[in-house]
Amino acid sequence: MGIRHRQHVEKKHQTTSSEYSKRAVVIMGSADDIEQGRNNLRRAHPQVKQIMGSYQVRRRLSLAGIGVALIAAVAIVTFRSRQKTMASMYRRPRGGGNPLPPSYRNKALLIIAAIAVYTAFLYHSGGAGQYLGADSAAPDPNLSASALNGMAAMANANRKLQVSTWNVAAINNNPFEYWITYDENPAYETIMTNIEAFLENPGAQDVPVSQVFTEEMFAELEKRMDGVGWDNVRSYWDNDFKNRKIVEGFMKDPLLGSKRLASMPDRITNTINVVGSDFPVCRPTVINMYDGDLSTLQIWWSAWERFMFDTPLTIQSKDGTFTEPPYKMLQPIKKAKYPDITEEEEKVSLPLQTMCGAIFDAILVHMMNTVSSPDVWQALKKTMVENLNRQKVPHTLDILENVYGTSDIITLQEVSGSLIEQARNRPLGQKFWIVAPGSMDAVRDQNSVILLSKETFPAGPSAEITSLVESSFEPGVTVPVAKGDILAITATDRDGIPFVVASFHGDTNGLATKPVLSAIMKGMASDSSLVAHKLVFGLDANTYEKAKPGKQQDVLEWGQHYVSYDLTSCWGDVPNPANYTTFNSRTYLQPQLNKACKKTDKRANGDVNPKDFILFGKGDFKVVHTWKDNTGEKTYIEDMAFPTLNFPSDHGILATIVEPITSASNA
Repeated sequence: MGIRHRQHVEKKHQTTSSEYSKRAVVIMGSADDIEQGRNNLRRAHPQVKQIMGSYQVRRRLSLAGIGVALIAAVAIVTFRSRQKTMASMYRRPRGGGNPLPPSYRNKALLIIAAIAVYTAFLYHSGGAGQYLGADSAAPDPNLSASALNGMAAMANANRKLQVSTWNVAAINNNPFEYWITYDENPAYETIMTNIEAFLENPGAQDVPVSQVFTEEMFAELEKRMDGVGWDNVRSYWDNDFKNRKIVEGFMKDPLLGSKRLASMPDRITNTINVVGSDFPVCRPTVINMYDGDLSTLQIWWSAWERFMFDTPLTIQSKDGTFTEPPYKMLQPIKKAKYPDITEEEEKVSLPLQTMCGAIFDAILVHMMNTVSSPDVWQALKKTMVENLNRQKVPHTLDILENVYGTSDIITLQEVSGSLIEQARNRPLGQKFWIVAPGSMDAVRDQNSVILLSKETFPAGPSAEITSLVESSFEPGVTVPVAKGDILAITATDRDGIPFVVASFHGDTNGLATKPVLSAIMKGMASDSSLVAHKLVFGLDANTYEKAKPGKQQDVLEWGQHYVSYDLTSCWGDVPNPANYTTFNSRTYLQPQLNKACKKTDKRANGDVNPKDFILFGKGDFKVVHTWKDNTGEKTYIEDMAFPTLNFPSDHGILATIVEPITSASNA
């Protein structure tokens, strides 16, 4: 009797365990069932699809998954406890035994694992992972309806959206700073190669400084500096600088670079914007737009001395205008900022940097006149200055008007105030709303700008929300963004679709790119009037194919980041690391020789990276066609260094045509 009763209880245990397992499976279904159901639901109706793609619903799904996992766990634990209690009433078979049969235990563990995996997927994909515990607003129902109806109208009209983005900055002052492609004149490559050889293998040409910047020149400079009340630096000249070799002792001296004794005066006086002139005033040197005669050192020195000490220039500052000669614009070099400079050098940093700046310019003129004849290199420079510098803004606007004028949205980065003003006064300003940041960067003169087609956005921009983005950075985290780098606005298109359009210029290492996107998404999610808006984001992400871990932003990691917000890009969910949009490298004719690239190393050591992106909602639009352009003719020549005389930027233009996703297109 006891044995028959125990068998009955064990049979009942088996039935109960089986029922628990079946009920748990019914609640959750298999992983395939869950995914199939989710896909069917997404295809059922555009509105359902839109809801399923939202953060809040995915958050609830995540919470539901966690809840089901807990219920299942409690059920199994309860069953195991009951099983243990009942089993204790009878003696187990000799040799022990598992109170929970292995098949049932494994099924239970499998169910919990499936729940955990699915919940982790939701968490990672941006649902609970991004907003679990964060404030997120309910969408404005009117805007949601407008967005839904507008997308349907756009799809029914077979209307597409063309978006273009371009970092327009490149050479600003020095036409020789970067290697360019200049097939029209072979003299360019000859001269640049000869300069490289001069600095890498100077041989007998590595003469003492005093043979280039002569004793007579220093004596005249000394008199000038004494006359303005500066401390005398003859001891530095006599005991050190005049005896240095021009290449190994001066141009390639790393300590001279870290002390900023040559680069600081160059940065301040290289090119000076003055009141009342469309063109800046340039210091007489090889590495800017100076168009005077530099055929001999004596001609150069006379012009240089006159410029630094006898040429009053009227400058606009935040406090008004002031007029003074360039030497008064120089700033002391502080040891606190540049620790390699000695305390004694800090005290005389104004005359010392002036002397070093003069020596630097003298060596440049000497090198150019050594490797080439003045009539050849000066004629070449004038052509380059005209195309790369003076005509840079008009040439940029020509490309935007004539080649990309059909765009609905154009996002630009590193835009000067001059370009904005000229664009508004040209046909481009008749066709587009040209939107600049409310708080522009007048010092660096580099701003992100957005152009909206007046046909597509007849009402123009609605509001600027840049401050909302900037206030949405993670508390306590320093994000390396500067004034003018971010511009975010709202606008409604002719079909009633509300958009958030953003333009962003990332820092050199790309470390601000992920935080800025996160701030945009957080800001949009926190405002009920923005939740239903469609995001279009054009940016120079400054991402790298082979990033230095912890120091640069890896492009594949960046792709994972935007996908986590249910966004995709014109390059898809997984960007190709070898799909470059930049190809530039520094020459030897610029102050930072440690960054110079040999002709043969332009590709290996240059900035050749996949940096530019256009992002949008993965559930909103799909790509019809994407292209990049480094010619201004909608074509991209791979392995070509740019800018060129015909293409004025060191970033390629990126453009994409997208169409709205409908239930039919997603079926």
